Amino acid sequence: MSLAATVMVSCGEDSHTPENSNLENSATYFESTDAQGFGTYYKPAVGYVGDPMPFYDPQEKDFKILYLQEFRPNSATFHPIWGISTRDCASYESMGELISTGSVMELDGAIGTGSTVYNDADGTYHTFYTGHSVNIEATGIGEGVMAATSTDFRTWTKDRSFILSPGDEYSTTDFRDPCVFRGDDGLWHMIVSTQKNGKGVLAEYSSADLRAWESRGIFMTMMWDRFYECPDVFRMGDWWYLVYSEKHAAVRRVQYFKGRTLDELRACTRDDAGIWPDLHEGMLDSRAFYAGKTASDGTDRYIWGWCPTRPGKDNANVGAYPAEPEWAGALVCHRIVQHPDGTLSLGSVKGIDSKLSTESTLREMSRSGDVTGDTNRYTLGADSHVLFNRLADCNRISMTVTVSEETDRFGISFVRGTDSQKYYTIMVNPEGDGRRKINFEEEGPEGAGFIAGADGYLFDAPADGVYNIKIYTDNSVCCVYINDNCAFTARIYGIQKNCWSVNSYDGRIECSGIQTFKQ
Repeated sequence: MSLAATVMVSCGEDSHTPENSNLENSATYFESTDAQGFGTYYKPAVGYVGDPMPFYDPQEKDFKILYLQEFRPNSATFHPIWGISTRDCASYESMGELISTGSVMELDGAIGTGSTVYNDADGTYHTFYTGHSVNIEATGIGEGVMAATSTDFRTWTKDRSFILSPGDEYSTTDFRDPCVFRGDDGLWHMIVSTQKNGKGVLAEYSSADLRAWESRGIFMTMMWDRFYECPDVFRMGDWWYLVYSEKHAAVRRVQYFKGRTLDELRACTRDDAGIWPDLHEGMLDSRAFYAGKTASDGTDRYIWGWCPTRPGKDNANVGAYPAEPEWAGALVCHRIVQHPDGTLSLGSVKGIDSKLSTESTLREMSRSGDVTGDTNRYTLGADSHVLFNRLADCNRISMTVTVSEETDRFGISFVRGTDSQKYYTIMVNPEGDGRRKINFEEEGPEGAGFIAGADGYLFDAPADGVYNIKIYTDNSVCCVYINDNCAFTARIYGIQKNCWSVNSYDGRIECSGIQTFKQ
C-alpha cells in the first residue's frame, strides 16, 4: 500500500487515452475516465485526501501538507496522517504515513485535523491533532487534542503524556481541530472547535513552551446554530484573519472573518453580531472546496482544501442540503489575494501556470446561433455558442469576456459534444444591483438545469464589464477564477477528452484571447 501511495502521476497524456485516430477530429461525446492519480490537484494512488494541515517548513524551505488519509472502506481505526511536500504548489511528492492511528482502546483510534508549528527554541516540529475515540467506554471522552513531535519531519513520536481534554467546561464529543499560532504577546496560542452549553465556540489556550497550556476562555462564539470546523488563525499584513469551514449543511463552505487586532477579530461574532468582512459573508469558494487551511512562505499565502468526489460519479449529485457530499477527494490549492481594504479572495497559483505552459491547438468544431468572428475574437448574441476541440487530461484555459449590459448572461460548458444529452456549465449569472454569481447547471435535453447546492456566491460585477477568466482542470477537478475577485471549484467528471464551449444566453458578449495549455 505504501508503495502504491508514492506513485506520482503526471498531467501528461496517459494510458487511459483511447487509441482512436478519429477522436481528435470528431466532436461527439466520449465517455472518458479519471486517471488513478492526479498530478496538479493531488490525489494519492490509493485512497483520498481529507482535511489538509498545510505548513511552511522554514528549515527545508518548502510546503508540507499533512492530511487525513481516507481509505474506502476504512478499517476499525481510521484517518492516519499522511504527508506530501511541494515547492511550487503544483507538483507534490508523497511522504507516506507520518502519524499512525492508535488502537481501538486509545483516544486517537481515529484522527482528526490539526496543525503543525516549528519551535526554534528546541529545533522541533510539533503537530497537534484531534484524537477521536472509536470506543468511548475505554477512553472516557469522545475527542481531545493530542500531540506528536519530530526533529526531521519524517519520523514522528507521539507524546502519550499529553492530552488536552475538554474537562467540565466544553463538550466531550466536539473538542477538535486545534490551530496553533504565535500571538502578538509572543506566546503560542491554540484555538479548538468545541461547544459550551450547546452553543458552538472556539476555545482558546496559551503556552510558552508548546507543552503546558493554560485556558484563556472563549476566543470566539459561533453565530446561531453554526459550527466552525478546521479553524485557521493567521496574520497577513495589517490584518488578523480567521478562516473556517462552516459545517452546517445549508452552508458547507470555507469562510473568513477579519480584524485589525485579535480582539477586533474576536468581536466579529460577539452576541451573534455577524460583522462580516464583505458583502458575501466571507465566502471564499463553492461547496466543492472544503476544510481549507493556509500556510505562507513569507511572500505568498496559499490555502489547501479538498474537492469531494461525487456518488456514482454523478456531476449533479453534489450533496445539497439536507444531504452531505462524500467526504474527502482531491487536494486543491488556491492563492490568497488580499485587497487594500483587508478583504480576501482566491486567485490562481503561479506554479500551476508554469506547469501547464505548453499551448494546445485551439480549433472551432461548430457554432450555433448569432456568432461572428473566429478563434481570435468572437461576438455572440443571445442563445449562441461556439464549440471547441477536445481537452487534455490537465488544462489551463484563459479568455476575456466583455459584456454589453449588466443583464448579459454567459457561461462555459464542459463534457459537451454535438450529440450530448447532458453537459455541464459554469454560468456567470446577473443577480441585480451590480452583482454576479456563478451557477452550476446541467444543460442538454436530459439535463436537470440549475444544480442546487453547487452555486457560488455573490460578487461585484466589474465596472467596465470585462471578465478575465482563468480555468484549470485536472481530470474531473475544475477551478475557475474571475478577475482575482471570484473563485469557483467544481467536480465535473468527463472533462478530459471531451469538447467544451463558450455560450451566450442573454444579450451580447465579446470573447477574446482564448488560449488552452497543457503540460
